[in-house]
Amino acid sequence: MLNKIIKYALDNRIATLVITGIVLIAGCFVIVKSDVDIFPDLNAPTVVVMTEAGGLAPEEVERTVTMPIETAMNGASQVRRVRSSSSAGFSVVWVEFEWNADQDKARRIVSERLQTIESDLPPGVGTPTMGPESSILGEMMIIGLTTNDSTKMSMMQLRTFADKVLSPRLASLGGVAQISVMGGDVAEYQIMLNPERM
Repeated sequence: MLNKIIKYALDNRIATLVITGIVLIAGCFVIVKSDVDIFPDLNAPTVVVMTEAGGLAPEEVERTVTMPIETAMNGASQVRRVRSSSSAGFSVVWVEFEWNADQDKARRIVSERLQTIESDLPPGVGTPTMGPESSILGEMMIIGLTTNDSTKMSMMQLRTFADKVLSPRLASLGGVAQISVMGGDVAEYQIMLNPERM
């Protein structure tokens, strides 16, 4: 078969050159019009749900935080699988959708499901938040702030530093998708009214 093709190409050189030229032009046209991704997305659309549960042991986090979130996500449309990880004071749930699912629609579905279970979570547990849209090719960096004897910063001062100083500086760097600050004591400004002077 191959010998016949070679013999035909040699016997009909002009036809071979014309066919080769047509294929070359068609190939160039297809290359220019096609959307080529150098690094294709290797993972299905996934939404990450993070919940802070300060003071709870991993078993308590699993039972009172992770399981209700997993249960709510399992029945959602186009959900392929749900995975989770529970550690001391922190819960992470990965909701993986079908390959053809739209990422924005997937995030909307997860957001709607989270609203239905917020009241079922125990008191003192933070609001479940969705992680940024990211790829399996991306990286996640965890930075821990601690205090030493010379500075003697409180947990509230560390949290305020992370919110007001460190987060904006990290967000200004290229390639940073999202910054989530967790832990510490959030500073509050309270207005104490004096009824007698009012």
